Amino acid sequence: MSKIIKLNPRSAVVLLITVIVAGLRLAGCFSKEISPLINFTPVGAMALFGGACFTGNVKPFAFPLLTLFISDFILSYTIYAPYRGDSLLYTGWYWTYLAFALMTLTGKLMVTKLNGARIIGGILVCTLIHWIVSDISAWQMGTLYPKTFGGYIQCLIAAIPYEMRFLAGTAIYGAVMFGTMALLQQRYPKLKMA
Repeated sequence: MSKIIKLNPRSAVVLLITVIVAGLRLAGCFSKEISPLINFTPVGAMALFGGACFTGNVKPFAFPLLTLFISDFILSYTIYAPYRGDSLLYTGWYWTYLAFALMTLTGKLMVTKLNGARIIGGILVCTLIHWIVSDISAWQMGTLYPKTFGGYIQCLIAAIPYEMRFLAGTAIYGAVMFGTMALLQQRYPKLKMA
């Protein structure tokens, strides 16, 4: 007999918010041209929100990573298929997932109480993690930068405009996700952390 994952009402609401935002990520990507808003995505907010709002040791990582994987899988085999190559998702995807896991850990450790200062701090740390970790892939697997520390610094400098969009996306989507959760917690006290 198979076990069905039982979610308490809080986890179900957090999962629903995360899935809706992941759906918005997908909806915003289906275009024939690369958007000028590339990197303006909810992935940082999804990681931070999942880490902060899911309870337990597994769910904060499992559910946000699963929603990221599903949306990445759909994108990698549809509009980004020409860029996938022989990889499961896209070149260097594991660096992105490492960054995502670290961003989730940031939510779990930093945003223990939902307040503006902690959320803003978490958003800034998530952006820094994304910048430093996910750009290892562009530096190591690309041909634009020498495989030296100086080349890595060049890669980080070139990534600043993209990271500013990542920061904006994380901040805006984070405000929506955390704001929605706060409003729901006011209306339904059972959704507050025990």
